Amino acid sequence: MPNVAPPADLLPPELLVKLERLELVTRKIFRGRMKGDRRSKRKGQSVEFADFRNYAPGDDLRQLDWNLYARLEKLIIKLFLEEEDLHFYALIDASRSMDFGLPTKLDYARQLTAALGYVGLARGDRVRVETLGQGARARTPVLRGRTQLPRLLGQLQAIQPGEAAPLAEGVKNFCLRNRGRGIVLLLSDLMDKTGYEAALRYFVSHEMDAYVIHLLSPEELDPDVRGDLKLVDVEDGDEAEITVSAPLLARYQQTLHGFTRGVQEFCTRRGLHYLLANTAHPIDDVVGRHLRRRGLVR
Repeated sequence: MPNVAPPADLLPPELLVKLERLELVTRKIFRGRMKGDRRSKRKGQSVEFADFRNYAPGDDLRQLDWNLYARLEKLIIKLFLEEEDLHFYALIDASRSMDFGLPTKLDYARQLTAALGYVGLARGDRVRVETLGQGARARTPVLRGRTQLPRLLGQLQAIQPGEAAPLAEGVKNFCLRNRGRGIVLLLSDLMDKTGYEAALRYFVSHEMDAYVIHLLSPEELDPDVRGDLKLVDVEDGDEAEITVSAPLLARYQQTLHGFTRGVQEFCTRRGLHYLLANTAHPIDDVVGRHLRRRGLVR
């Protein structure tokens, strides 16, 4: 495979070295459209022996073990581990609220998607990047192989903040566009006045391993502000004048903790993976430690 030099801001060389040792994994059994580079839990046709079972009408006669038949006079089928491709989807929230922090939450989502997308491309997986603002039929291309890395990075760099799609509508449209199996990552700050519950329920009935990556900036996790302020909602322009004091900040921390804990419990009860990601944390730490611990990579 040819080496591709990606933009250093998304995939610096030191990060690429760490990503080379990883692969994406899924807990669910799925059928890929092509033979890939990974071992499936499903039995099929390959070169690595897995098990025997008795012949059943309709089985491929080429898989019969004639040596066993000669000894036992029984028709026995040889089973092999099958190798398959994996589908990896990244669904990115590109709303105005994601254009906050340094790096912005959207920039962090881009880099995290670039890192995991590269892991998938390097292993021959199918990779697709979409945003919440895409309509039900507005598909982006599926990428496969290391040579597609420039296209992946180009797609990510083209994503700009400003999409106004509600969270639930965006996830619903994604599920309508993509009926396959595999892994889906939702990268969002979950800041939607209508809530997150309806959106995440769409993943429950989908045959994918769903990961909710909850992105918040250090300023949102631990705001360092005092005095009289005017707050303006970047999504709809709503304004509120407040006086920031120590008791108000304590109440904010309680509310934030309750919100993130609620999302985590909601996901856990429904078989979804949840990760609260501080955008100040290095990408390699999120991928190599936190997402490895949750079973997305190994």
